Amino acid sequence: MAETSALLVTTTRRSLGSLRRLASRPSSLLGLVIIVAFYGWSLIEGLLQLTALLLHRPSVGWAILPYNPLLVSVSQSLLPPSTAHLMGTDDLGRDIWSRVLYAAPTDAAVSILVIIGGIAIGSLVGYPAGYFGKGVEEVNMRVTDLFLAFPALILALTIEATLGRSVVYAIIALIVVWWPSYARLLRGETLKIKHQKFIDAALLSGLSNFGILVRHVFRSSLNTLISYATIDLGNTILVYSILSFLGLGVPAPAPEWGTMVASGLNYFPEQWWYAMLPGVVITLIVIGAALLGDGLRDMFAGEL
Repeated sequence: MAETSALLVTTTRRSLGSLRRLASRPSSLLGLVIIVAFYGWSLIEGLLQLTALLLHRPSVGWAILPYNPLLVSVSQSLLPPSTAHLMGTDDLGRDIWSRVLYAAPTDAAVSILVIIGGIAIGSLVGYPAGYFGKGVEEVNMRVTDLFLAFPALILALTIEATLGRSVVYAIIALIVVWWPSYARLLRGETLKIKHQKFIDAALLSGLSNFGILVRHVFRSSLNTLISYATIDLGNTILVYSILSFLGLGVPAPAPEWGTMVASGLNYFPEQWWYAMLPGVVITLIVIGAALLGDGLRDMFAGEL
């Protein structure tokens, strides 16, 4: 019991020290603030939307938003940014800021599910390829190369256009696009780790190959995986927004950042805010994820 408590205290101190080092770098701190704010808000708003769905009361979903994001008011159309409408209004008089906030949980959920799915499939392919080599590596990596041979965006567009227009199909399409990069990453990490002395010691102790992969290879590659996945959170949101921009996102009237940018281009540059401000939000999330991911990579490498 005492040993467990001491280990917990030591782990907590190390974690706090790592967070302090991360926060000491302005760019990493900025990225952390952006990502925490985005996913924190998405969690709150997402729970409200889920509650609204369960209670069959749509108004609960926008209870803490400035305006109803779905309410059409033609008399208020294309108003510029002001204190009443921070991002202005769209062509149907809907408050853009409220629609941006309302759409956030969808983008957050897509990014997390795509990364989890990509890591899951990439792990099943990459770890065995790097650890066992020979025939396993040849088969696994040839399949990976087959998927990498297609341009990622074209492949995602083709898959979703074939399956249909919905968030679920967009997630499936993006997972298919995303897993090969994780397979290659984890194969490379495994090739470096499997030649370490502690792997030889684990083999001599009688630990199974599966046990070595889980208890040693996976743990040793976790830092690289976390920093890479953090950067990819922004990339998935960007690609999902592109799919929405091209008409393959959430069906109307539900708001989506990419769809808002596409609709706003019809009124650009006179009503610049309609397309530009949702695009700025997408850019901030992508930059925030990249800054945080870079900071985590340097922190794990001991450079912070």
